[in-house]
Amino acid sequence: MKTALVIIGSISVALGVLGLFLPLLPTTPFLLLASACFARGSDRMHRWLLNHGVFGAYLRSFEEGLGIPLRGKIVAIGLMWLSMAVSISMVEHMALRALLAAIAIAVTIYLWRFVPTRAAGTLR
Repeated sequence: MKTALVIIGSISVALGVLGLFLPLLPTTPFLLLASACFARGSDRMHRWLLNHGVFGAYLRSFEEGLGIPLRGKIVAIGLMWLSMAVSISMVEHMALRALLAAIAIAVTIYLWRFVPTRAAGTLR
């Protein structure tokens, strides 16, 4: 099981890095998934990710329950809705459109209501 978690975490890191360059591929969910997988599958990989120069501070802050900055929430939700709008416009089946919209609504509610908003300038 640990091997599977490390593989999934590694793939998630790769997709998260690609998301930095591809506008419709989200970075944050993949990095959060990678962190969760590494936390259960490899202490070494989890430490590496938490100490990464680019992603580490944000992941540590999230894992410590400090949340994400308001600007980050707004950007994440905005880009998610942009990509969902594109996806919804490309799908012909009404049920699938409704499912995509429901997912976007659920993620928006989760981010606004359950993920703490970190004060600006408190990144560790």
